[in-house]
Amino acid sequence: MDVVLVDYSGTCYSGKAESVPDKINGKFVQIRNKQTEYLVFSPKELTLYHANIVERFCLDRGLKGAYAGEGKRFDIREPGWEVVGGGKFDIDIPSKQVRLYDNSLAYGRFDSKGLKKKISSTGKFPGYSIVIY
Repeated sequence: MDVVLVDYSGTCYSGKAESVPDKINGKFVQIRNKQTEYLVFSPKELTLYHANIVERFCLDRGLKGAYAGEGKRFDIREPGWEVVGGGKFDIDIPSKQVRLYDNSLAYGRFDSKGLKKKISSTGKFPGYSIVIY
């Protein structure tokens, strides 16, 4: 299964006076279809809830979806797609470390099995240590 890392940090900080900070934290979701697994990172300044990240992902890709559960979830309404889970992340650029932890109240905990290797395979964080707990 292919792994694609989507990072909305660039979108969040582009056009602002300050550049991307040395330390970024926020939330992420893990989304799968039959061929691909997506890890979608979004800084806390851009999205407050995991559902907002899923909604943005769907809008960017032309996928149908809708809010459910009193607006706490945004469900993908396309066959073969699922939100596996979510959590929080910290990216420390000077220390070259990515940390994944916690869970999503709306979607539950992410699937950590093989996740370090999957993240490394994307080439997005060369030389970074990946810490998952």
